[in-house]
Amino acid sequence: MSELDSEQLDLLLFPTWLVPVEPAGVILREHGLGIRDGRIALIAPRLDANKHAAKCVLELPDMLLAPGLINAHGHAAMTLFRGLADDLPFKNWLHDHIWPAENRWVDEAFIQTGTELAIAEQLLGGITCFSDMYFFPDVASEVAHRCGMRAQITVPVMDFPVPGARDAGEALRKGVALFDDLKHHPRISIAFGPHAPYSVSDDSLEKMHILVAETDAGIHMHVHETASEIYEALQQHGQRPLARLAKRQLLGPRFQAVHMTQVDDEDLALLVEHNCSVIHCPESNLKLASGFCPVERLWAAGVNVAIGTDGAASNNDLDLLGETRTAALLAKAVAGSASALDAHRALRMATLNGARALGLDEHTGSLEVGKFADLVAFDLSGLAQQPVYDPVSQLIYTCGRDCVRHVWVAGKQLLTDRRLTRIDQDQLMANVRQWSTKIRDGKKP
Repeated sequence: MSELDSEQLDLLLFPTWLVPVEPAGVILREHGLGIRDGRIALIAPRLDANKHAAKCVLELPDMLLAPGLINAHGHAAMTLFRGLADDLPFKNWLHDHIWPAENRWVDEAFIQTGTELAIAEQLLGGITCFSDMYFFPDVASEVAHRCGMRAQITVPVMDFPVPGARDAGEALRKGVALFDDLKHHPRISIAFGPHAPYSVSDDSLEKMHILVAETDAGIHMHVHETASEIYEALQQHGQRPLARLAKRQLLGPRFQAVHMTQVDDEDLALLVEHNCSVIHCPESNLKLASGFCPVERLWAAGVNVAIGTDGAASNNDLDLLGETRTAALLAKAVAGSASALDAHRALRMATLNGARALGLDEHTGSLEVGKFADLVAFDLSGLAQQPVYDPVSQLIYTCGRDCVRHVWVAGKQLLTDRRLTRIDQDQLMANVRQWSTKIRDGKKP
C-alpha cells in the first residue's frame, strides 16, 4: 500500500487508527499516510513512512483517519428553509409549504447563501463530497468551487416553471451548457435530476434518455419515496414508477434512485439487472413518515446503497455521521436482525458506496494510493468514546460530528481544529440572519 520513490511528500499524517474502507474491514495501526499533489502517495507502517521526506508532518493522536464522508443526496440551499414547515405529512409539507416558499424566495442570492451554509455545515461534519439537487445549479457550482468542496451538482428538471427554468426543456438546455463548461473540473461533476416520476412527463423522460446517452452523465431522481406515489402511478400509468423508468431506458449504472422506501420483488430485480444505486435518506423518511428503505435486503442482493441527508427542510440537519448511525439502527429493526448493516458496512455506505453511486469511486471514497486525498480525522479521545475496542464501532455508535477535527479535500485542508479555512463564518452568519428575517417577516428581498 505504498508508492516508494524519492519525491518529497507535501504532508505526512500519523493517526492512531487508519481505516481505508477498501479493503473492507481493515483497521491499520501505527501507519502513516502521505499526500503529494493532492493525492494519496503513500500508506505504510510508521517505520517505513518515516523514511520519506515531507514538507509537513502531522501527528494525530487518538484520531481515526478515514475517507471523507459522501452525502449522496441533498438540496443544499434548503438550509435557509430549515424548520420552516415541520411535523407535516409529506404532500402537505411539499405542496402547501415548500413549493410556495421556493416560488417566492429562491433566487441566485438565496442559492449562494444557502449553499455556502450547507457546505460549512457539511465540512464541520466531516463531509468532503456532496450531491446537490436544487435550483440555479450554476450558482451552486460556483460556491462549491470557491469553497474547495467536491460535488455532484444535479440540474433539476420538472415540467412546470421553477426558479431558473420555465420548463423541462429550458432546464435541460441550461444543464447541457453547464455540463460542457465543467466537464473537465477536477472536483465538480454535473448530473441531471428529473425531480420525480410524478413531476416529469414521458416526453421529458425520452429527452433525458437521449441526453444522458450522449453525455454519460448521472441521473439523480426521487423514486418510490412513498406508498401513495406507487398507488397514483399504478392508477395513472398502469405500472410502478421504476418499471416506467426502465421502459424509457433510464435505468443503468449511472442511475441514482433516491429514497426507495417501497421495494417489491420486481423492483429489486430491476435494480439488480440495471446495476442502479440506491440513495438511502433514513431521517428524512422517518420525519415525513415516508417509509423504510430495506437496506439489508438490497445489500444482500448486490445493490449499491449509499446514504444522503436530504435537505435541511425535511431532516433538519446535514449530519451524515448521525444519518449513518440512524441507518445502521433502522436497518436492524427493518431486517429483524441485530447483525444487519454492521458498523464497518455502515461506514462503507457513507464513503465508498457514495462515491460509486456518484461515479467517483475511481477518485475518492477510500484511502488508496493514487486516489484524491479526501480525508477526515475523527477525535476519539473523549470520555464518551472510551474504551476503544473497535474504533469503527465507536465512530458509528458513539461519535457525534463534534468529533470531526480536520478535513482535507484533494489534499487541501478545509477544516483545521474545527476551524473553517475558506469560509468567513461571521459573514456567513450575518447573511443567514438577513435571509431568516426576510422569510420570517414575509418581506421579499
